[in-house]
Amino acid sequence: FIVIFRYTLDGIDTGRFMLKSDYIQALDDYRRARRSAAIQEILSRFRGSPEDLELLSYDEVRQQLRAVEKSTERLTEIPLEKIVGSVGRYHDFTRRFLPKSSIDQNRWARVMASTKGLSGLPPIDVYQLGEVYFVRDGNHRVSVARQMGNTSIQAYVTEVEVKVDLTPDIKPDDLIIKSEQVRFLEQTHLDTSKPDADLTATKPGAYPTLLEHIRVHRHYMGLEHQKEISFQEAAADWYDEVFTPVINIIRKREMLREFPDRTAVDLYLWAADHRFKLEQHIGWDIGPEAALSDLRDKHSPRQRTPIRDLLNQAARLIIPDAIENGPPPGTWRRRLFDMTVREYLFSDLIVALDDSENTWNALGQAIHLAKAENGRIHGVHIHKRIAETSQEEHHNIQSEYFQRCQTAGIRNYDFLISEGNIGEVLCRHARFADLIVLPLNHPPGEEPITRLSSGITTLIRSCPVPILTVPSAPTQMTDILLAYDGSIKSKEAMYIAAYLGSQHNTSIKILTSEIGLNHAQEIQEECQEYLARFPIHTDFILTDSSVIDKIKQLHEHGKIDLVIIGGYGYRSLVNLVLGSVVDEVLREVNLPVLICR
Repeated sequence: FIVIFRYTLDGIDTGRFMLKSDYIQALDDYRRARRSAAIQEILSRFRGSPEDLELLSYDEVRQQLRAVEKSTERLTEIPLEKIVGSVGRYHDFTRRFLPKSSIDQNRWARVMASTKGLSGLPPIDVYQLGEVYFVRDGNHRVSVARQMGNTSIQAYVTEVEVKVDLTPDIKPDDLIIKSEQVRFLEQTHLDTSKPDADLTATKPGAYPTLLEHIRVHRHYMGLEHQKEISFQEAAADWYDEVFTPVINIIRKREMLREFPDRTAVDLYLWAADHRFKLEQHIGWDIGPEAALSDLRDKHSPRQRTPIRDLLNQAARLIIPDAIENGPPPGTWRRRLFDMTVREYLFSDLIVALDDSENTWNALGQAIHLAKAENGRIHGVHIHKRIAETSQEEHHNIQSEYFQRCQTAGIRNYDFLISEGNIGEVLCRHARFADLIVLPLNHPPGEEPITRLSSGITTLIRSCPVPILTVPSAPTQMTDILLAYDGSIKSKEAMYIAAYLGSQHNTSIKILTSEIGLNHAQEIQEECQEYLARFPIHTDFILTDSSVIDKIKQLHEHGKIDLVIIGGYGYRSLVNLVLGSVVDEVLREVNLPVLICR
């Protein structure tokens, strides 16, 4: 081997010499690197993301992110994988610093050959923005170092101040989001007023949308305080009063685990958009918590799978509505537990309005409950098909509804006209309410065929929330009878009875029939033990008569004005054939009946 020439490394006269064999080997290394670069380019284009292969331009990043260079410089060891761009040669290398065709192979080979010497590669010069680096001088040295399998390199580092975090996985498209974030922080100053805030988004357009939310919030703040509010003041108040409560719900429900590709800001904006669309669809304000619940139910990968969706569609086609079991017991109660702030159990009441006189009894019962629960009433008038001929009927019902709510002093109420099957519409809207109040004009029949076609039977089975049926004049609901047999759904009824007794100082009679029930005494004692936790007046009744006979007896003597009972307890088909205590109560007791899931 012989020494062949003195050489310059990346513009630096090193005063060193190169062996011919090292240089020839370096040329082979260059060709291998070029093949790797070509293969990467083919694969990236095949995946449809050729931009992922590109280095970032320092000047472009600095301008978009309003970065400010510092004058100090330090020498340190930096990770090669965190070098994501270059000042001037970002077109000459791939993201992994493999050489492109524009690179002079002789120059690259000379740099590679120099590494065979004792001194290795001289330090490079870089700018540091957040966690990443941009090569100011030494692109060939970085390329060679990565080709050799090195993990770090010596560098003179100049720090550059930037308002946002940059990580090694940043892509060219991410710069759009980062530049929007910089402008967002410049206008809101939330990076200084709320230094611990995580305001990371992953979708372009997120930060302009957040700015619009703050503008709306600023407008209403100005109206409330009767003065001009600065944008920064409005942003801080929006963060505390609007954004943070929603984020707390998201974290409480661990939704970031269900949507791992989303950030808290992403979910906040998604929930806001989802809420707006739902409110347009159902006709009233549903609140962020209900919107988040619906979003999770409809879009969470854990809740939905293609196979599950296919099976559900098949079941809906095959199984009649009256046989379908509906949501599992306790679904409604568990949804309420998800709420971060809950003072009342029945905050949103749906009243099904029709053209019968009894519909105003149902409204009267809803008004009584809404006053006690500080609730909102949503009047829903449903037609199978809305036509010109039905407009007068809609108008008359709406006018009467508004007048009765206003006369009763109800502040929160609205009216909705909807088209379709009554049961389906009510079940769909019930997802965003706490109770359905229904005029009981047609109780379930005695024969199986009439129960199969009964609208109230289908609704009770399918509805995700409790149903309060009203057959005649409303009552004060101060003397409650709880029909209790220890079943899962009767326990749901027990929970609601305990709430009403505690919240509204009502007395509760707990009725258990020994007919067809083993260990009736023990079952009633379990209920007694639970209700003893609450400051309510209770009277336990154990009878050898049927449930319906005892209820009718108590009603005739004026000792009860509301019955609370669990929904259908047997499997649907058996229940349709044999009948149910629920059906008997609805047929034979002229009192409001609260049916629980």
